[in-house]
Amino acid sequence: MTIAIDSASLEIVKNALSSIADEMALVLLRTAYSPIVRDSMDFSTAVFDSQGRTIAQGLTLAIHLGAFPDAMRKLMREEIASLAPGDMFIMNDPYVGGGMHLPDVYVILPIFAEGRLAAFVGTIVHHADIGGMAPGSMALAATEVFQEGVRIPLVKLYRAGVQNADLVALLALNSRMPTQLLGDLRAQESACRAGEKGMARLVEKYGVTQFNHYVEALHDYAERLTRSAIEAMPDGDYVQTDYIDGLGDKPAVINFQVKVSVRGSAITIDWNGTSPQVQGAINCPIATTNSVAFAAVRSAIGVDVPNCDGFSRVLTVKAQEGSIVHPFAPAACAARGVLAYRLFDVLHGAFAQIVPDRMPALGEGGPSVVSISGQSAGKTWLITDGVLGSWGGKRLGDGVDGISSPLGNMTNQPVELIEARLPLKITRYGFVEDSGGAGEHRGGMAIVREYELLADGAGLGLRSDRRSHLPMGLEGGLPGSPSFNVLVTSEGTRLLPTMPSGITPMRRGDRIRHIAAGAGGYGDATRRDPAAVLEDVLDQRISIGYALEVYGVALVGTPLRVDPEKTRQCRAKLLAQSKDERLATQLRVFAYSNKIPQQWIQA
Repeated sequence: MTIAIDSASLEIVKNALSSIADEMALVLLRTAYSPIVRDSMDFSTAVFDSQGRTIAQGLTLAIHLGAFPDAMRKLMREEIASLAPGDMFIMNDPYVGGGMHLPDVYVILPIFAEGRLAAFVGTIVHHADIGGMAPGSMALAATEVFQEGVRIPLVKLYRAGVQNADLVALLALNSRMPTQLLGDLRAQESACRAGEKGMARLVEKYGVTQFNHYVEALHDYAERLTRSAIEAMPDGDYVQTDYIDGLGDKPAVINFQVKVSVRGSAITIDWNGTSPQVQGAINCPIATTNSVAFAAVRSAIGVDVPNCDGFSRVLTVKAQEGSIVHPFAPAACAARGVLAYRLFDVLHGAFAQIVPDRMPALGEGGPSVVSISGQSAGKTWLITDGVLGSWGGKRLGDGVDGISSPLGNMTNQPVELIEARLPLKITRYGFVEDSGGAGEHRGGMAIVREYELLADGAGLGLRSDRRSHLPMGLEGGLPGSPSFNVLVTSEGTRLLPTMPSGITPMRRGDRIRHIAAGAGGYGDATRRDPAAVLEDVLDQRISIGYALEVYGVALVGTPLRVDPEKTRQCRAKLLAQSKDERLATQLRVFAYSNKIPQQWIQA
């Protein structure tokens, strides 16, 4: 029997599903224990139909947009015959469970109505510590996944309503932060229970059969919207390359190459030519590679498409096994986040060739991670602090300051909460003068954060990038400013690698200063309105010297004003210079403003 689907009812169902996913996110946020979940918001929630296909996702991390499908296909393939009311699943393994990396733990709850399977709800939470060789479970020096923590295959956390207490005890015992792990796990359960109630009400309103028809219509609707947007793009093959500075104390550059092929109403993303997997924890399991592709395409099409699997029907992702974007097991992958954000940047650059008016210049390259841990009274204390962010300049305006990458949607942890809970003092936190890339529309400013250790000793881990390979500008805009990790001790100041392979010891009074990369500029800097440059100087975004040497805007007098004739002369000189010459000037002024040794810039 064919059931008619009217557009008004379909819109109601679509919004109801999104509201349920958002309610789950709020429940998780308000009940979580760890700062990385509660304050940084490193988690996601989603709703699935009875076939395990995504039909809604909460307003959380875009990086998780395509992560659930791999896990759900695993569940539907291996567990569908044994599902029963009261079951709940848990998983984190990227090689046997469809996961992303071990700290990201999935909890999935099947929902029954009218005596049959009606839907699923699920959550992903980045847990503070899941075991392994380093606090925070993201040791860059790991060479295989066995060193990174407890591997959880897809197993039942609850069977017919009875918790697997032995499994929970095992997880708690292997975590350095058992209270936070158990609290966050209960928060995931609570979010799933809230989703179950919401879905039960929705399915009861329409009945399972009618609800399933709406779900199919929603998938088809998402596919139609996406195909229509892709059809408006010019057919062709668009190739883009980018790099990661490298891993360890003697880093080797890692290459990323993508070919985005637009044919009619479909897109193929091919990573052939990307570097092979590495002996380190930054390999990117295929679930993450797929997820980034989904997020990039959604960013490029410029259409509000429902977060459901119908969208993905038009997208094919190819990645060679054994490459860094599709590693063979048991490759280490705990710090795969830096890869995910670089994949997004590469795709961003490819789509800038296809829809240039829609894509901004590159942002800071994803959040840096500063991890500091120690022991106090026999217990581990730990901070895993993401430092973000800035967006690049765009055709219609300047880049945005102090905002997460579009792939993240996270927040910086509040200074007051860090200092209240941990033996740390935040001695500096703010924007960096003369950072970002110059352009007609400037890139977003870099962020600096400095931590002083108040305990006797601790270990420092860092995950950062964009020092040698800067965030790209567009349409003649200059690249963003570089990142730096500066350790200040009683013995002096030294520059640490972007991703040190080991744990760096800290002593009481030592300070670690992280300067994130600034975002790229859009358009030639000599086209920027001199009044806007003056405003940036008055707002202390840039210095008078930066205004003159990088933008060619001469400011004189008290109060400051633009000297039109001198500005015309300065800009004429800038127009005679190459882009490399202008970039060298930008970096020199940035280094001078921020007391960064010129040899660090030259290196």
